[in-house]
Amino acid sequence: MADGMAIVPSSTLPLTPCTGVCRLDTRGLCEGCLRTGDEIARWSTMDDVQKLWIMDEVLPHRQAG
Repeated sequence: MADGMAIVPSSTLPLTPCTGVCRLDTRGLCEGCLRTGDEIARWSTMDDVQKLWIMDEVLPHRQAG
């Protein structure tokens, strides 16, 4: 996460990147949201910073790659 990045209040954050397509592909990534099974399982216990990092940094790289 970049220094000086503003954190959006949690009340305005999406709760999940889930698209409702919940199937893991051969790489172990959800076909809908590209999260791993572990990320999906831990999502409810992650803080906003962790969720934002996954949504802003991790998932776009998976989508591109």
